[in-house]
Amino acid sequence: MTKRLITAALPYTNSVPHLGNIVGSHLPADIFARYSRLNGSQTIFVGGTDEHGTATEIAAKQFNITPKELCDFFFKLHKQIYEWFDISYDHFSRTSDKINKELTQDIFLQIQKNGYVKQQKISVPYCTNDDLFLADRFIVGTCPHCKYEKAKGDQCESCGQLLDVKLLENVKCALCNQKKITFVKKDHLFLCLDKLQKKLDSWITKNKTWRPTVKAIAKSWLDKGLEPRDITRELAWGIPVPLERFEESVFYCWFDAPIGYISSTKEHTKTWKTYWQTKDSQIYHFVGKDNIPFHTIFFPAMLLADGRYTLPYNTVGLQYLNFERKKFSKSQGHGVFCENLLKTDLSSDYWRFYLSFVIPETKDTEFLWNDFQSRINSELIGNFSNFVNRTLSFIYSKNKGIIPSGKIDTKTKATVTRHVKKILKYFETVELRLALLEILKLSDFGNRYFEQNKPWKTNDPNTLFVCANLVKILSLLIQPYIPKASNEILKTLQCPENNYKKLLSFNLKNHSIKKPQLLFKKLEDEKLESLKKDTSKVTEFFSVPAFDKLDLVVGKVKDVTNHPNADKLYVLTVDIGTEERVIVSGLRDHYTKDKLKGKSIAFLKNLEPANFRGIKSNGMLLAAGNSDDSIVIVLEPNGKPGDKIIRDENQSAPPKKISYDEFKKVKMVTKDKKILCEGNQLKTQKGIITINVEDGLEVS
Repeated sequence: MTKRLITAALPYTNSVPHLGNIVGSHLPADIFARYSRLNGSQTIFVGGTDEHGTATEIAAKQFNITPKELCDFFFKLHKQIYEWFDISYDHFSRTSDKINKELTQDIFLQIQKNGYVKQQKISVPYCTNDDLFLADRFIVGTCPHCKYEKAKGDQCESCGQLLDVKLLENVKCALCNQKKITFVKKDHLFLCLDKLQKKLDSWITKNKTWRPTVKAIAKSWLDKGLEPRDITRELAWGIPVPLERFEESVFYCWFDAPIGYISSTKEHTKTWKTYWQTKDSQIYHFVGKDNIPFHTIFFPAMLLADGRYTLPYNTVGLQYLNFERKKFSKSQGHGVFCENLLKTDLSSDYWRFYLSFVIPETKDTEFLWNDFQSRINSELIGNFSNFVNRTLSFIYSKNKGIIPSGKIDTKTKATVTRHVKKILKYFETVELRLALLEILKLSDFGNRYFEQNKPWKTNDPNTLFVCANLVKILSLLIQPYIPKASNEILKTLQCPENNYKKLLSFNLKNHSIKKPQLLFKKLEDEKLESLKKDTSKVTEFFSVPAFDKLDLVVGKVKDVTNHPNADKLYVLTVDIGTEERVIVSGLRDHYTKDKLKGKSIAFLKNLEPANFRGIKSNGMLLAAGNSDDSIVIVLEPNGKPGDKIIRDENQSAPPKKISYDEFKKVKMVTKDKKILCEGNQLKTQKGIITINVEDGLEVS
């Protein structure tokens, strides 16, 4: 009996998955795990959430909660979504669990003992604007290889090259979009990939299971020559490094995350070592293409350096799923976001079936609403479900619900056998789209066989016998894709089979069935439009205080001119520390140019630019005023240009851009000659902002 350990890439717990995430690892891994169980392999399928790292810390800070509170929330939600999708994890764990901490530290100490860890000083990126050490992925710059201008510091999304952040050009912080990056010397620990190059090269060269694209990515790394890889970070949230002088360091999340596969297995079964420390176990990793280097080079290198663990048998690298010809985007509401699916009345089988058609096995694929509707109506309903329903309905209504005893002719048996063998071959080589297409070819053959033999005319028992047994075969073969419908068919057949041991046995004869139910309903245009609307909504799980979305700084007015096309508008040039901005302001009825020039103002720098009578305004100043604008007083904060204006030292980092409608949600009023917002007084590092006006004026 083959022993298989199957894993799906661990998602970060700072958001919820969209369909691209589901089809990029979880669904294909589940299909293969379900097939492996049905075909007799001793199978464990594990997953979990990747909870450590800078991304989690930043998201938690933004929502004003702890990293643990953030991870607790998203772990529960991820688990709920995967269960709704019928992703059949045997165990779904967390990298923040105690068992993963202990195992990570144990593996590190073993790697160090074996001589594959070295210590050296490196330059760590630090954003002086955010007062934060940054992980490489939060540094953005120009890729030194392909010149892509938005490459992240750890990997270029355009050319796929893993990067050294120090080699990026025009670097800036991805959080504040400022170029206030400095590099601080720190002691870090490195995994000596260079010492493992020969072992990795030999293992990868001999590998016969990886797809060519996966092998090519791994080989490109080896061809360039491996260098030591940094495995420590300056963070509070992570697994502590168990060494003196590194008490304030944690492991890089890409060091402890894949160890989560092992710890998840260990949590699940006492026999975990038979999957991870024996040669007769096959380990399959299902990952997106951005994770291929880590699963073909980095994690195998860790296992080789430790020396106690089995290397993966196959790393199934998948490409990207796009949505309607563009990338999924939560900020634009472009995609299908999985938390919404739980609120619809459409079974997960609909989604699983279509997504199986578009698994990006060898190239990027597309989710298209019209194709979704067409595939469901023509293939799932018009082909597969049609054959099942017509066969079982005919037997129930015309043959008293009894599958007759009969025979299958040699030609038909050979055709069915040929299809089944091809399907099982595709499953075994993890060509899941091809396996599904072959299943549908077999159901199409069943439809044609039923039509050609016309049992409604001949009442031929052989036809009913063959078709009923073919329904059984098809329901078992398609179970990895649409498990709910498969189980319903087997219940209707009153068939106890739950594996492939007797898959090709035509053994249902003189056998009663239950009344069949309609498996699927046709997707009408009205239903499709409803799905489009409901599933594209982006859920705000944590309410960020409205003020925290404002990037407010002290500005200094450098110049004031009349707007050439508007009598009540000024054009102001404002120094905000890092640059000078031009804004349009309606202050001509309230201030002379001389009174404005040289004045310190409260400046909103992340407001979306707007055009006022032919002049682009890139920001806005704040003033207190009454409802009829008879009183308008500009705020005059103390500080130098660029100093932050805040309400609370712990407030969230603002987004890069906000709309004017978002700004209008912020309620600021004058009280006791101060500016009050959400229970706090606005201030700079020089102190609380004061304004000599009456109470109750609105600030906008």
